[in-house]
Amino acid sequence: GSGARVWLPEGITTSAPAIDRLFYVILAITGAVFVLVQATLLVFVVRYRRREGRRASYLHGNHLVEIVWTTIPACILLFLTLESQRVWSQVRGTPPRPDLEVEITAEQFAWNIRYAGADGRFDTADDITTINQLHLPVHQTVLIRLKSKDVIHSFFVPQFRMKLDAVPGITGRLWLAATKTGQYEIACAELCGLGHYRMRGFLT
Repeated sequence: GSGARVWLPEGITTSAPAIDRLFYVILAITGAVFVLVQATLLVFVVRYRRREGRRASYLHGNHLVEIVWTTIPACILLFLTLESQRVWSQVRGTPPRPDLEVEITAEQFAWNIRYAGADGRFDTADDITTINQLHLPVHQTVLIRLKSKDVIHSFFVPQFRMKLDAVPGITGRLWLAATKTGQYEIACAELCGLGHYRMRGFLT
């Protein structure tokens, strides 16, 4: 619902809910730790403030407290590591067999988009090409092959919850399955030159 989109734009892919859940879990844990640490700091500032006639004393430490404050963060980090790895493998692991493949070549300052024609192969005479206009089917698995013609760019659609750098000489790939129709913006999330601000694409 709209209440869940206070922090993030609407997620429109099958993998977006898992990414959002992980984001909110990390936000809740770090938020709780922040409040706890600041509250403890405030208590210590008041309780152990300087007072007339009261001498400071040396405390060696408490082994039990040290074990607790080491074990709890370690367990939290282990949980987050395993959960992050699970989501990462779901989003960036071996893609399922795609229903459609699209090749995107970034350049200063445009997205060159290529679809295979009727023969199903790229770089043949019947390829369909567009500039800054990406059209994807809903409820189908799409594999995007991302290249760069000149400098480093970064393909980013916030509603996909996916960002992938386009690096010269490397073909990156990401796959997704859109769950909703609509029109969205493709942004370059890497400062790629003087015209970076106008490198906008449009996803339908």
